[in-house]
Amino acid sequence: MARHGARAPAHARPALGPGLLLLSLAHLCAGLKCVCQLCANNTCETGVDGACWNSVTLIDGREEAVKSCLSPSQMKGQVFCYGSRNVSKRSCCFTDFCNNETLRLQPERPAVEPGWGSLEVAAVVLVPSCLLCAVVLLAVCTAQGQRCRLARLHRPDPEEPPDDRNLMSPDKSLQELICDLSASGSGSGLPLLVQRTIARSIVLQEVIGKGRYGEVWRGKWRGEDVAVKIFSSRDERSWFREAEIYQTIMLRHENILGFIAADNKDNGVWTQLWLVSEYHEHGSLFDYLNRYTVSVEAMLVLALSVASGLAHLHMEIIGTQGKPAIAHRDLKSKNILVKKSGMAVIADLGLAVKHDSVTNIMDIPANHRVGTKRYMAPEILDDTMNTSNFESFKRADIYALGLVFWELARRCPVGGSYEDYQLPYYDMVPSDPSVEDMRKVVCDQKFRPSIPNQWQSCEALRVMGKIMRECWYGNAAARLTALRVKKTISQVAVVKDIPD
Repeated sequence: MARHGARAPAHARPALGPGLLLLSLAHLCAGLKCVCQLCANNTCETGVDGACWNSVTLIDGREEAVKSCLSPSQMKGQVFCYGSRNVSKRSCCFTDFCNNETLRLQPERPAVEPGWGSLEVAAVVLVPSCLLCAVVLLAVCTAQGQRCRLARLHRPDPEEPPDDRNLMSPDKSLQELICDLSASGSGSGLPLLVQRTIARSIVLQEVIGKGRYGEVWRGKWRGEDVAVKIFSSRDERSWFREAEIYQTIMLRHENILGFIAADNKDNGVWTQLWLVSEYHEHGSLFDYLNRYTVSVEAMLVLALSVASGLAHLHMEIIGTQGKPAIAHRDLKSKNILVKKSGMAVIADLGLAVKHDSVTNIMDIPANHRVGTKRYMAPEILDDTMNTSNFESFKRADIYALGLVFWELARRCPVGGSYEDYQLPYYDMVPSDPSVEDMRKVVCDQKFRPSIPNQWQSCEALRVMGKIMRECWYGNAAARLTALRVKKTISQVAVVKDIPD
């Protein structure tokens, strides 16, 4: 996307020397620098073809502004550039620090000065002329009224999605649409107009979950179930961030929750921020383990699919259609969903952090949320984590992965008996522990969840117990990688007969 700005005619510009030409090319290939309220030095930098983002939203009668960068993948959809009248306003621009201006939903009215000013004089001259023009236009419109009405019927409204029949075959399923219309078949989500068409034809059925961000609904689209995560307008940053992460190039994976659409819906009173994804009737792994025990085979399938999803998140793919490395930062059983097939998918990427190894830039979300205290790694609890090193975030994910495996393995019967479902550290901290509660147990006393002796009688559970211990090391650098965890689980004998 070219930068906006006036350019002199070719015959009027002086010839560029080699040095100036190289400088100009470098400038065109570089990203924009933008104002970012919660970034280091209040500045962020976009990729090539990115944009600066500026928004203001009316929350509890007050205008709250957000300024940050838009990545090139977001610009393909431009969903973040659409505002809602009297409720929110968004602006995308394409020059350095162009988002430094302050947006207002209701511009201030200038004080009226006494006497005849230039505006009054202009009004006296222009009003009669405008009235004459209006009479002429009225006559023309009356004569061609029928023709104008027909033309309006076929003219698309930029604020309304087009007829989905023009974009999508009515007999296609969501999976077929995603495969056909996603960039390169694997990438950054459906085109904006298709997303808006899908979102605005969903019929909400029932609430299936609630959280600090808002609500999750089960909805219907062409008879198919979908999940709709509805954010409140006060949590626009979380909606923006999660939609951005889900639309990262090459993110789509069988063990990452399938993203379908993001849309902001304005009913004239407030704005609803929608995130539409695949629906999984079993719900979260937390809910599933509360209801059911799992066989050894089922435990291995769930554990392997969680490890595979995390390994894909952590992996960086280099290339023009590459993928940055991503750390989840809030991995827990409530943020993992169970598919009908018995596999699992990782969800809730609103806190994720991205890392580009070429530029060594970390894209950390600009919101106030933190991870779940019960699953925080020791280095986070005692504030010794090196947040300037991306590997630190991946190692914190591995610690949380070990706790999820512990929850899962406890529900696997050994010798006909099994444990009741419990959260990690259930017997050491209160039901809603503070950071200080967790720090005393995890850092000072160096406790970890207990691993039953009877697990040694089952090869799969013995291996799982060993993996957990190697995920829980106090020394973060000694922990396993997600890829090593995935390979170790896949080598357990029982899983060999389970199809991929």
